[in-house]
Amino acid sequence: MAVLFVIFVGMAATSSSCTACTSCAPPGGSPTTSFSSTASSSTHPIPVAPPAAPANSLTRNQTVDAATRSVTKTYRPHGSLARLIFDKQRADERLQAYDKTQWYKVDQSLIREDLGKLWVPLGVGVNEDQPDEAANNFLENSTERSDSLPLQAWHSLARSALSWFLSRTSINGLLGRGSMHVFSSDQFEKLMRASKYSGEWNSLVDLGAGDGATTSRIAPLFKKVYATEISPPMRWTLNRLGFTVLDVEKWHEEAGPFDVILCLNLLDRCDKPNTLLRRLKSTLSPGGRLVVALVLPFSPYVEVGERNDHKPSEYLPIKGNGLEGQIASLIDRVFGPLGLKCLAWSKLPYLCEGDLGQAFYFLDDVVFVLEAEKDASYCDRPLSEDANVDAMLQNQGS
Repeated sequence: MAVLFVIFVGMAATSSSCTACTSCAPPGGSPTTSFSSTASSSTHPIPVAPPAAPANSLTRNQTVDAATRSVTKTYRPHGSLARLIFDKQRADERLQAYDKTQWYKVDQSLIREDLGKLWVPLGVGVNEDQPDEAANNFLENSTERSDSLPLQAWHSLARSALSWFLSRTSINGLLGRGSMHVFSSDQFEKLMRASKYSGEWNSLVDLGAGDGATTSRIAPLFKKVYATEISPPMRWTLNRLGFTVLDVEKWHEEAGPFDVILCLNLLDRCDKPNTLLRRLKSTLSPGGRLVVALVLPFSPYVEVGERNDHKPSEYLPIKGNGLEGQIASLIDRVFGPLGLKCLAWSKLPYLCEGDLGQAFYFLDDVVFVLEAEKDASYCDRPLSEDANVDAMLQNQGS
């Protein structure tokens, strides 16, 4: 056992990425974007404490304290395990100090007036900018699991052994880890009310449902719940939860139409996002709602696609700087031409279970509630007739 623990420490000390969130899954799997605080431009930056004031502006005791803090700040233990624990403690301290109200805010001065009227704040508290009970419970549970050294040692060893023949998404499914959180039942219902939904609550389908954590939160609202997932262990979990698991390619043929469709953090991992959106529109019940969540700024990455370069074979013409700058582009240039009208939108943290690197990881998610519009000039054409349009957009984005 001691030998295995030493091996684990060596492997963990050389690992620098989130083991749950870099799972490079194909469409229907878990998100691939790293949640590391420095991994990519789409990652919400975690603030670092400001530098101490110059020593000559402090009292003698303050100067000594500042010097002590400076030494502590640059100190790193020599042992692999000690460094691992020390680095995690520092990362968790930055997470603890982070202003979580930023998760639920946008710069309204950068939002177009007509879109600002569709904004739905989903935080709680006086200013509606605090994590709700479901998010806090997720964070507490993630922190507890992240702090368990035996559990993380087991995950690391099992992952190393299984990675030879299983995807990371499937490994997470087998180990019961890598869970995600997008929204709670209360937040979902608030979005639906804001969209003035008056239809039936008979059927829900969640595409790329993962371990079914988000699906489970809103499943009690519907009579029948369907899901798709490419990972066999995750499909087994979804079946065990009582959901009807559909084929990832033929889901729209096996069931439907659906009153509500969830497409959460899938468009930026999908090889053919335009085709998917058209299919989603065509399988909505009359008056139904399509709920799309997407990490912004947009950064597509396809693990397995036709191009073999991790770029999608269909181009989404999303332009603009930063999160706020891309919202109008997404609504006007992607949803609108496909006959999908935005009725409400909001911003939430896309949370991921932590590991020995830090207690949890997060990205900025923008959630849109859409309805299908009738537009024979574009939207009712067969999917095959849009190949030229997709090729043109792809050339523009290359």
